[in-house]
Amino acid sequence: MADTAQYLNDRFQRFMHGIGERYEPFIRQHLSKVYMVLASTTAASAVGALFQMRGTFDMGMLAAIASLVLVLGLHFYKDDGKNYYTRLGMLYAFGFCSGQTLGPLLDYICSINPAIILTALTGTFVTFGSLSLAALLAEQGKYLYLGGMLVSVINCMALLSLFNMIFKSYFVQITQLYVGVFVMAAFIVYDTQNIVDKCRMGNRDVVQHALDLFFDVLSMFRRLLIILTQKEEQKQNDRRKKKQ
Repeated sequence: MADTAQYLNDRFQRFMHGIGERYEPFIRQHLSKVYMVLASTTAASAVGALFQMRGTFDMGMLAAIASLVLVLGLHFYKDDGKNYYTRLGMLYAFGFCSGQTLGPLLDYICSINPAIILTALTGTFVTFGSLSLAALLAEQGKYLYLGGMLVSVINCMALLSLFNMIFKSYFVQITQLYVGVFVMAAFIVYDTQNIVDKCRMGNRDVVQHALDLFFDVLSMFRRLLIILTQKEEQKQNDRRKKKQ
């Protein structure tokens, strides 16, 4: 046991040493701020979802409208070095409203199998952590070419969603869910390296960079929830058929 602990400690020290050699102090400081803001935004989202599920505070459709307004506000209300805390508050409010919109789905999942939420949460956390580390340890700027490709895929998926509202194809719906998970995974890698590249170019907008990563995390979590829920529903239906 002691040998295993020593081995893990050595590996961690090597990793930290590698990060220290690869990135300048100001980049490491910027990344730490981004990840802390991302974590606190995720916590705000969890609080929003919990309030909605328990009926403590339910914004209903206003949550979706407020989310859109806040995102547009953060986009147009650019960082000027003096409005950091105002924009940070807007980001936290967006996280809270996002949790509110996620509440009904989580409430439904709890009625089927609450373990799905923990599984999706663990999968999202492990995937995000692994891919972020991979992006930071990879050659600098290696995955920035993915940006254009990923935007094109997202546009195609949006068009398919519009067409599927008419044709209602189950195959298209399932394909979009699974492809969406891989697209969000690729966005995590791209956004991580893009944040480092922007920081080197002088863009140190912590709020915007945390928002980019929060979009990736939230989108992946939502898709994993739906995929796992559909699988659980299929299992339960199969069990009912066998009993009949």
